[in-house]
Amino acid sequence: MSFKVMTAAVVLVLAGCSSGESPGSSAPVASTGPGGTTYPFTMKNCGTDVTIKAAPQRAVTLNQTAAEILIELGVGDRVVGSGYEIYKPPAELAEPYGKIPQLAPRGLSIKHEKLLEAQPEFVYSGFASFLTAETGGERKQLHDLGVPTYVTEFDCTYHAAVEGANFDMLYEEYRDLARIFNVADAGEKLVAEQKAIVEKGVSTVENKDKPLRVLWFYSTYNGTPWAAGPGGLPQHISELVGVKNIFDDAKDKWIETSWDEVAARNPDVIILADLTRGEPNDTAAEKIELLKKDPLTSKLGAVTGDRFITLPGAQMDPSYGTVSIVPPLVEGLNKFR
Repeated sequence: MSFKVMTAAVVLVLAGCSSGESPGSSAPVASTGPGGTTYPFTMKNCGTDVTIKAAPQRAVTLNQTAAEILIELGVGDRVVGSGYEIYKPPAELAEPYGKIPQLAPRGLSIKHEKLLEAQPEFVYSGFASFLTAETGGERKQLHDLGVPTYVTEFDCTYHAAVEGANFDMLYEEYRDLARIFNVADAGEKLVAEQKAIVEKGVSTVENKDKPLRVLWFYSTYNGTPWAAGPGGLPQHISELVGVKNIFDDAKDKWIETSWDEVAARNPDVIILADLTRGEPNDTAAEKIELLKKDPLTSKLGAVTGDRFITLPGAQMDPSYGTVSIVPPLVEGLNKFR
């Protein structure tokens, strides 16, 4: 065999190995990328087995915060589409986020057909409601098409309380995604950064032995208030900073309640979600105006005393920005203790 022919044969063998097949066989072989992930692998996510055959190069995120997490992990350039955009991205993420095509009008979820048009190799969602027949498609449907999906463990069932919900769960989500994308170091770096933010915020808590009673006021629907219950990050944060969520005895992590019930529970402080979706009473300013005009809530001490703390509403759901609300929350609470 001439040197030129032998070289060509070696190239063909290496090409077969790099494609995940051993020479003379169609059986896949494990491959390890520079970040340390061995493919293929199967992981359990929200009770579903998800098989990742290779590091995704074409990912679609079904909501804005999911896209931001992937940007933070350094793989934003692999996101070929996103949806449910509801606020202006943070300044430090504006440039990479602005390069991601939006596959749905602002404030709306991606539809199944539009999702498939993007030819995704992986789909990531921060909400279970975006992976249904009416939205992006059911998970099984996408898996049958060869498209693995990942849903945050905080929302396997929409709005349902999650036992033991805490920041460690969020950090594990980063690690899961880092493994999927073969960027383990980036995952650990993000975890370390986020832990430092939380620890710094908690370290400044004053008079923790005097727990304030707080209402996490998210928004209203048809005039009815929605608030944080147990089994979500607002509850976990409440426990970290030493306050009592007045609806910690509810069934779900986000609940529909009534003004009568809010007044009866009489919070010391009201934490306002500042939202920019365009829905009625979404902004913090609208919420304050509503509380001051309502016959019941206008008489509450928290309202007459302007004991309000405003936080970005989107960061009350699991996202890379959620830890960032801890320091300003503590600062606000310290003024009222």
